[in-house]
Formats: sequence, C-alpha cells, structure tokens
Amino acid sequence: MVMARCHSLVPLAFLMVLFVPALSSEYGDEWHTAHATFYGDMQGGETMQGACGYGDLNEQGYGLETTALSTALYKNGESCGACFEIKCVNDEKWCIANAGTIKVTATNFCPPNYEAPNLDHWCNPPKEHFDLSMKMFTTIAYYKAGIIPVEYRRVPCIKSGGIKFELKGNPYWLLVLVYNVGNAGDVSQVSIRASNSASAWQPMSRVWGQNWVTASNFLGQPLSFQVTTTDAKTLQFYNVAPSNWQFSQTYQANNNF
Repeated sequence: MVMARCHSLVPLAFLMVLFVPALSSEYGDEWHTAHATFYGDMQGGETMQGACGYGDLNEQGYGLETTALSTALYKNGESCGACFEIKCVNDEKWCIANAGTIKVTATNFCPPNYEAPNLDHWCNPPKEHFDLSMKMFTTIAYYKAGIIPVEYRRVPCIKSGGIKFELKGNPYWLLVLVYNVGNAGDVSQVSIRASNSASAWQPMSRVWGQNWVTASNFLGQPLSFQVTTTDAKTLQFYNVAPSNWQFSQTYQANNNF
C-alpha cells in the first residue's frame, strides 16, 4: 500500500524569514481535481505538530480533520489554516459509496521527492495533492486504496471562539502563532502594537506556516494584533495579551472573522 510521509519544517533560526505575497481565497461551487493519500494512524499519530507550526491539534481545536498539502497547494505556508471540502471520485473500487464529503484544515506540508525512482511523486510540483489524516482518508475511501482521485474546493472555516495567539521567544524577539482563524482560515499579514509603542501598527514577518516574528521588545506592555486573511479582510484585536503576558502562553481574542 502506498503511504505518504510528512515532515515538520523547523527553521534554523527565526531570522529565516519567508516573504509571501497575499493571495485571494476563492470560494464557490467549482470543484478541482487532485489526488489524496494518508499518513499517520487512526489516533492521529504523526499528524501533530507539522510544517504549519501548530502544536497539539486536538488542544488547538483542529483534531484529526486535517490534511497536509503538496507544494502547489501549500504556497510556502500561506495556505496553513485554509479549509477544504474533499470527495473521492471516479474510483468504484476504492471510493466508499455514498460517503459524501469531508472538510479538513491544512496543518502540514507533504514534501516533494525528486530522487529516482520518485520523480513522479504525488507531492511534486505542479501536482495538487492532499495527504490526509488516516481517519479522514478512510471516511471517503478504503484503507487499502493508498491513493485515490478526489475533487476539492475551498470552503469557509467554521471556528468556535475568537482567534488565538500563542507567544514564544525571549526579550529580544517575539514569535506569535496565529490559529483558530475563521472564514478564510489562512493569514496573509499580521501586525502588532504595544501600548507603550511610539509607532502605530508594526508589521510582523512570516517565519514559517502561521508563525510570525518581530524583533521588538514588548515585555510589560499589553499587546494588540491586526490580522489580514487571504480574502483581504482585516480585523484589529485590541489588548489581547495583558501587560503581564508571558512566553509559552496563549491568549484569545473576543472576536473572529
């Protein structure tokens, strides 16, 4: 049976900044063709963490309804957090009859493989491919299929509660993971502002996935965030983290997209 393996992408340092232009999220009735495999086990083994920078997907609200994306769909991490509806098609042997569709959130990256004999690897550009959690794959297809033809479309992300901001780093730099984002789900730009800051909104830089960094020292100041999603919608979240915020803590806004 063919199984794909996804690997977490950890930056060598926070200064390895990836600049990606904003792209528009597209919703609608049009379905696109792709293929799907799975990785991990039924309990989500190997699907936690991942290239998008998320941690325990169960604690963060994504659960096992997740997928890794091929290079063409991953878009250097900008698609992290995007939601897709997927169905198994055109394979009477392996598609489960009347299974309907699944909805998943992008939380990982399916890396290409350019070494022979894998030059035609399913995650190599320009192929559009989903490496689903095993639970999601076996919802629409039989386990032994390994790889299946699918159709997919972008759908709005339905999230409970406000956007969440996990803070990491040290007094010299601040790393912020933005997650639980509703509607578009994927974030194209983040800015930060502290109460004692002389400037207005200070743009942050994407490090990898949905992790954003600033080299400013904001210790002892309440933090506000401005978030823009790939459908060009922007919201401000004021005083999300109080003045006594701490590293390795998560703070939740009162609203969402």
